[in-house]
Amino acid sequence: MASIQLKERFDQFERWILANPNPPERWPWTWLYKAARTAYALIRDVANGQLTLHAMSLVYTTLLSLVPLLALSFSVLKALGAHQRMEPFLYQFFEPMGPQGMDMAENILGFVDNMKVGVLGSVGLALLIYTVISLVQKIERSFNMIWRVPEMRSLSQRFSNYLSVIMIGPLLMVSAIGVTASIFSSELMQQVIEIEPFGSVIVLVSRFTPFFLVVLAFTFVYVFIPNTRVKLRYAFFAGILAGVSWQAASMLFASFVADSTRYAAIYSGFAAGIFALIWTYLNWMILLLGASLAFYLQNPSSVAKHRNVQLSPELQEQVGLALVWLTAKPFSRGEPAPQQETLEQSLRVPGEVTRLISDKLIRAGVLNLAGDHGDRLVPGKALDLITVGSVLDAVRRDEDRVVARLPDDAVPESLRVRSVAQEKLTFAELLRDQSGAAKEGVDGE
Repeated sequence: MASIQLKERFDQFERWILANPNPPERWPWTWLYKAARTAYALIRDVANGQLTLHAMSLVYTTLLSLVPLLALSFSVLKALGAHQRMEPFLYQFFEPMGPQGMDMAENILGFVDNMKVGVLGSVGLALLIYTVISLVQKIERSFNMIWRVPEMRSLSQRFSNYLSVIMIGPLLMVSAIGVTASIFSSELMQQVIEIEPFGSVIVLVSRFTPFFLVVLAFTFVYVFIPNTRVKLRYAFFAGILAGVSWQAASMLFASFVADSTRYAAIYSGFAAGIFALIWTYLNWMILLLGASLAFYLQNPSSVAKHRNVQLSPELQEQVGLALVWLTAKPFSRGEPAPQQETLEQSLRVPGEVTRLISDKLIRAGVLNLAGDHGDRLVPGKALDLITVGSVLDAVRRDEDRVVARLPDDAVPESLRVRSVAQEKLTFAELLRDQSGAAKEGVDGE
């Protein structure tokens, strides 16, 4: 009995989260409502297994690509003699694993130092670049899955964008560290530190500088990696939460490793490798969860019971009619064309559904893209030429021509053309008409 009541309450909460016709409009209830919807979607994605599957895949790829990635990243810094400033970040990553993690970081740095990019040869250098690009490509594929982006970057974009970030990104980070250190060590700053309470504030900020750099790194990844436009404010908010989660996970994992003498006794020399796998997996999960958070903050209408919404004919038809109606109304009044993303959010339907229907309407010539950035919707023809039937035909159209594969005897001829009178026919009447026509054919012979 208690389990039934608990299930009913959960169903009520789920309906309130997903299909509330009157969401709260006053703060803080609006914030709590949005936070509950986002938390529901994140928990659903983790339970669905897609994020964990991609995180495990990225762990395997990281093991193969970590040394080549560091070798390429450090190659530019070595030429400038600034690679020592990036080493603390690698030690910070392995620090939660304890002394074994520090040994592992030193070994990795030893491999990187021994790897001379300039003497690898053309084939070796090509394999090195391919290994690194495959890692970033797999990261982009995971982010595109989260952002519901169907297409990857082109091959030329992958080489140019990926390599520029891998080679120039560490240089920018080192420059930021150098500028920060110069500011804090300047004579003016030293004089300000002597004045309270400015001195305490500056010391506190200097202690949090590594955390700020981690947040900026998360934010940059959330903005750059997906093959779509990500708003900076959502990426930054997700970066802050991901940075806090990473710091908390570091402390918890460090305490776990310190208290896991039994695992070290069981696995012996393999314990360090197992800890490295677990820690790398946790890092990827934090990164992917942050990307999901940024997605749901930017696309609140994508929160639904299932990650992939079932495209029912009713849903497609109603969304198609709504898009044309909301586009035609401002057009008839001479008002500015609505932005496609704004329309999608106002419908409170997952973005992948509205984008699929709007793309079909655009291909059918019912709607067109306009504006300086091509992100606004206008009617594709005069409103006198756009009928409700033409909109429904465009939404229902089988663009892949799969219907043409149906055998001729699979559907009677009377069912191939839809009409109001036809919809009232029963299958018993259709079968009687077919048997009567067959009998007349036999009698005629």
